Amino acid sequence: MTIGLVKNLVNGEFVDARSGTTLDVSDPATNGEIIGQVPAMGPEDLDEVFRAAVEGAKTWKATGHLERGRILLHTASLIREHAEELIATIVTEMGKTRAEATGEVGKSAEFFEYYGGLARLPFGEYLPDARPGTFASQIREPIGVVLLITPWNDPLLTPARKLAPALLAGNAVVLKPASETPIIALKLAEILHEAGLPAGVLGTVTGRGADIGQKLTSHQGLRAVSFTGSTEIGIQLQKELAGTGIRVQTEMGGKNAAVVLEDADLDAAIPTIIAGAFAQAGQRCTATSRLIVQRSVETEVRSKLVAAMAGLKVASGSTPGASLGPVVSKKAQQQIQAHISTAVGQGAEIIATTPLGEEQRQTGAFVEPTLLGISPDLDIWRDEVFGPVLAMTVVDTVEEAINAVNDSAYGLSSAVFTKDLGQAFAFINSVDTGQVSVNQPTTGWDIHHPFGGFKDSGSPFKEQGLEALGFYTRIKTAAIRTQ
Repeated sequence: MTIGLVKNLVNGEFVDARSGTTLDVSDPATNGEIIGQVPAMGPEDLDEVFRAAVEGAKTWKATGHLERGRILLHTASLIREHAEELIATIVTEMGKTRAEATGEVGKSAEFFEYYGGLARLPFGEYLPDARPGTFASQIREPIGVVLLITPWNDPLLTPARKLAPALLAGNAVVLKPASETPIIALKLAEILHEAGLPAGVLGTVTGRGADIGQKLTSHQGLRAVSFTGSTEIGIQLQKELAGTGIRVQTEMGGKNAAVVLEDADLDAAIPTIIAGAFAQAGQRCTATSRLIVQRSVETEVRSKLVAAMAGLKVASGSTPGASLGPVVSKKAQQQIQAHISTAVGQGAEIIATTPLGEEQRQTGAFVEPTLLGISPDLDIWRDEVFGPVLAMTVVDTVEEAINAVNDSAYGLSSAVFTKDLGQAFAFINSVDTGQVSVNQPTTGWDIHHPFGGFKDSGSPFKEQGLEALGFYTRIKTAAIRTQ
């Protein structure tokens, strides 16, 4: 699939970078085949983007909630109308399987549908007032211009997750997608423009972070930043913007653990764990990367995992029946392989791999799904790999399992497999993760479920559901003397 040049949306028009330079976008299933270009914006391009956003914020704030909702609902409809193009773009640009890309497109439409429907909710409430003849209320209003920085692993879903509540709340948005997968985000901007979003309400910025990152987060019109990406950059943003009055939301890394207790239904647990660890080539912040197994079922769990991994099919995302595609780039491939080599050098056991076919070995950024047996003193127990690697360790008791889950700087997602409700609720109450599942994967949270992690995985602001609107709005208290 060849896409060509896709331009940025600035003040209601689709434009090149002033310099005329572009960034190449490649297909990770091939040896660097270029499938499209986007403008390589520089600092000189950003003033116009933010100028338009400041004016767009005024226009959009004055637009009624029902009209905002109508445009979001129209956006959802257009995403579904353009689904085939969007699916093909994700498969080609990011490397997901067609099934994964189809799910991403569908859920992205649901974000706009969900928040479009919320336009009829109350955005304020009456407050009692002790003063005679006084009417008081609190009003929820937009905060202004919001910068959204989104990652490459869910290149349509994450912009949708952030854009829909930000726009419903009445904010103008500047969207900076990842340089590895920018095309699909610009396709979403085209759809929002087609849906009737006024000029300036959305501006997109593509370019190298090293060239434009500092100016993006320092513009005087900026009021909030929502970031999804690495913990290192997220914490850097938190420090950089501390004391500036700019609100910061970060969704960062994870080292998510699934626990298999001795009473678990293994026929249900094993395929769930395999999907959580290896779907999307393990490139999800919620992917299962640690497996904690009660000793009495270790042998059976090992055997079933090895058998399940033998049934995985690693291939280009467009290949029918592919279980997982390539990782996002050759650089990512090398980093993941280095994590595996380091673990083996420190004493990890390779329990199973899913071998690559000759074609995958010769072309593309493919990585063998790998199951390791480890002890918690190895680096891979703590370091985020962000690839198809599952590290397994063994414990004797439920208490040890919970302690092992919490033995991490991260606190995004966890899961336990058990038939015992008492053990399930003990797990829910004791694990230090923002998302927790029983007999479900660490992945797969729905659009109306508040989403976000604890510790080094996130910030206090949740995404998704009604909770998301709290980040994108501020409360104004008004009192009127009527007598």
